[in-house]
Amino acid sequence: MTGASALAHAITALPCSGRRLVALAGPPASGKSTLARNLVAVIGVSSRLVPMDGFHLDNRLLDAKDLCARKGAPETFDLGGLLRLLPALRHEERVYFPTFDRARDVAVAGAGEIDATVETVIIEGNYLMFDQPGWRDLASHWDGCLFLEASPEVLRDRLMKRWRGYGLDETDARERTDGNDLVNATRILRHRLRLPVEFPPWS
Repeated sequence: MTGASALAHAITALPCSGRRLVALAGPPASGKSTLARNLVAVIGVSSRLVPMDGFHLDNRLLDAKDLCARKGAPETFDLGGLLRLLPALRHEERVYFPTFDRARDVAVAGAGEIDATVETVIIEGNYLMFDQPGWRDLASHWDGCLFLEASPEVLRDRLMKRWRGYGLDETDARERTDGNDLVNATRILRHRLRLPVEFPPWS
């Protein structure tokens, strides 16, 4: 059994009331999205992926708050919207949720759907195990959670490749990586919330 298969098996064995909600957290470029997609593929049609990135505030709001350069920091997300979604994911038969179009750098409202056939929801995002006011309230919703880690060198390499892949030149990619993403990564690691429902470390 592969690592992802073993983890998927452990996830589907978790006791829950209503839909099963599992959080995948960690710094940017730690592999959350890749692992989340793999888990959903292994678990199959009874699972869905819900990305926290769908709760990015719109760039117009960020511009007005002088936060556009810090996009991806905790204060650039709609935490209240995410907190309101989680009980609906748990109990409501049909739920629509926002996703994020990274190429266009915008959240897309109502682009994802959960229906009555879904038993397990994998939620992935940077701040799902973040020990700061408001954010730590997310923890009460998780039936299980996993924190992904990677060295600063690996994160930086992946982030540079990400931004170059979206067309940024070397200078702009370095600015996004060093001036924002790795700043956020340090903050996430410094304020990591440890929970009794956490799976063993994954890197």
